[in-house]
Amino acid sequence: MHKVRAVLAAAVFASAPLAADDNSPDRPIPGVTAPPMTAEDLIAIPRLSGAIVMDDRYAVYSVTEIDPQSFDRTRQHYILDLAKRGASPIAFDPGLSANSMAFGPDGFLYFLSSDHTDSAQASRSRLWRATIEGDGTTSAPTLVADMPDADIAGFKLDPTGQKVALWSQIARDCPTFGCDTAKPSTGSARLYDGDAGFFRHWDRWIEPGAFNRVFVFDMDNGRIAGDGTPIDGADPTSGITANVPTMPFGGGEDLAWAPDGSGIYFVARAADGREPTSTDHDIYFSDLTGAAPTDLTAANTAVDTAPAPSPDGRYLAYLAMARPGYESDRQVVQLRDLATGETRALTQDVDLSFGGLMWSADGSHLLATAADVLDTPVFRIDPSTGETTELNLIAGNEAHIGNLVPLSGERLLFTRDSIGAPSELYLAANDRQARPLTDKVTSRMGEMASTITTRFSFEGAGGDIVWGQITRLEKQTGPIPAILYIHGGPQGSFRDGWSSRWNPRVVASQGYAVISVDFHGSTGYGQAFTDSINRDWGGKPLEDLQKGLVAALQLDSQIDGSRACAMGASYGGYMVNWIAGRWPDRFNCLVQHDGLFDMRSFYYSTEELWFPRWDFGGSYSEARDEYERWNPVNHVDNWQTPMLVIAGEQDFRVPYTQGLQSFTALQERGVPSQLLVFPDENHWVLGAENSLQWHRTIFAWLDRWLGEQPEAEASE
Repeated sequence: MHKVRAVLAAAVFASAPLAADDNSPDRPIPGVTAPPMTAEDLIAIPRLSGAIVMDDRYAVYSVTEIDPQSFDRTRQHYILDLAKRGASPIAFDPGLSANSMAFGPDGFLYFLSSDHTDSAQASRSRLWRATIEGDGTTSAPTLVADMPDADIAGFKLDPTGQKVALWSQIARDCPTFGCDTAKPSTGSARLYDGDAGFFRHWDRWIEPGAFNRVFVFDMDNGRIAGDGTPIDGADPTSGITANVPTMPFGGGEDLAWAPDGSGIYFVARAADGREPTSTDHDIYFSDLTGAAPTDLTAANTAVDTAPAPSPDGRYLAYLAMARPGYESDRQVVQLRDLATGETRALTQDVDLSFGGLMWSADGSHLLATAADVLDTPVFRIDPSTGETTELNLIAGNEAHIGNLVPLSGERLLFTRDSIGAPSELYLAANDRQARPLTDKVTSRMGEMASTITTRFSFEGAGGDIVWGQITRLEKQTGPIPAILYIHGGPQGSFRDGWSSRWNPRVVASQGYAVISVDFHGSTGYGQAFTDSINRDWGGKPLEDLQKGLVAALQLDSQIDGSRACAMGASYGGYMVNWIAGRWPDRFNCLVQHDGLFDMRSFYYSTEELWFPRWDFGGSYSEARDEYERWNPVNHVDNWQTPMLVIAGEQDFRVPYTQGLQSFTALQERGVPSQLLVFPDENHWVLGAENSLQWHRTIFAWLDRWLGEQPEAEASE
């Protein structure tokens, strides 16, 4: 029954370790002599971006370094000659701190910077450009756009070099890029209308009347000219009111220029009273006249996203979901004939949900990624037939591939990461085995104790095959305490990929066996498997976790199932709360981060209401019995397992009061507990120092209950 694949997280080159050896775990780990990876290592590991390409030959990318003592971040930029096999990356300095780099058709390197060549100028985000040569030589940066009343949040150059799109948060009734239309107020409060959409979202309170807006400017000798034209329509009464790019995570991928520069395709969802309950993202086209944009996908009231015009301008490819109100529906590749309006679903019969959609350099086919049983490989899609072919670019070990850049000659530039190591840059030619281009982190991690990840499958709820992974130190000898890692979403996966937050390798390096299970509801196993968690939050997923833990213990006899802790965030935190009441005698300890505790109070305090409405069959008042059926608060009288509760005060998705409620329940019952609250974090822990505190607190909690002499035993 069990299908096993072991992947070593070891490096083949030697160099200095990321952090000092004295950051290693306090207790020795049997069988392990090399320094294990620490939380300090995780925080200080360089982070490599995706690449952009100049002249189809030179790759430019950035690496963010974090000082392990001061936690200061610095960004270094590199240029790499793709035509010379074995070429070394060359560091270059664009003259200012730079982000969001892009090459224009004029050959210049464009970028945003909050610095200025004149130190007397105010700090705000401006658009600059500079020349760069293959040897890293750059010219002095020159100013392209400076908006006195607004920071430039992003930009996109048109393929002809005659225009540029700029965006920022701007009042909807503002006719230009940045103007003060705020009305005088007698106090500090914000006033929200009930039909105006979100009043807070993800981790920020909405500024009434202000939205992400895009303005298109003409370019004249490297500088913007004129007042710019809004693509949402100059007249608010006839145009659309929406955030472009979408909030909270949208970016340049939400916009695509027509190849001839005649207009822009963009993604938007109406910011009105329906917004908190709607997933209706449409693709619009602006002809750049200031007229109201044309809604190309109005017929579909679910998600339409990722517009990708073909290089010849004949077709528009994009991704679409079918079911309104469902954020995790399957994304099917669509192809629209822009002359006739005829649209075909190319991948309707392919049970994969695609992302990262783009055309090959010659326009002969489409490329996309999709989660597929713990991996995220690349697929080629024939625009004529819809035939979909997986590209085996890293034979037998795809892990997580992203940041695709198609090049001429059937070449593909991309990043690849895994549980074992962060992103490096790769180049594949003619769909053959890719070769690594960078070694920014791989060799450095090779000095640390290697981990091994073993994949396994078992018969889960309803007899379905369920997959999981075990990550542990390769040379550690047992008994090894177990950690049951529970992913969020719930439509998600702890697939084979790197994470700077819930990282299996750094936890395993403390001497634990990290077991993750892709329970019913997980992605990468077909849409029916993903849908199966609907109105069954605590049913099949809990059964899968129970059976998966048993399967993992049977697979690796060195894992000590008598010393085990379960931990998770978001839905994973919900499941920890559910386990506390429905599987209360299995674990020595629990770690619950941003977990749902009371489904009624959660419903009335979260912001994206389409999410609970879909998963529970309606609003709380409409589906009260369903919410209460899976409500952890109804089982708190069974709580007995020590729990660490973690919350961020800026989390509006699962408000931190859910954590306060669960901590109160623990205190009332005298259950050993701790509460860790971050006043400046949202649903995630992003700050370097906060991340270190998060890890140290969790590791101390695990050691307290899973150490060689756990607290429960020591107190007897």
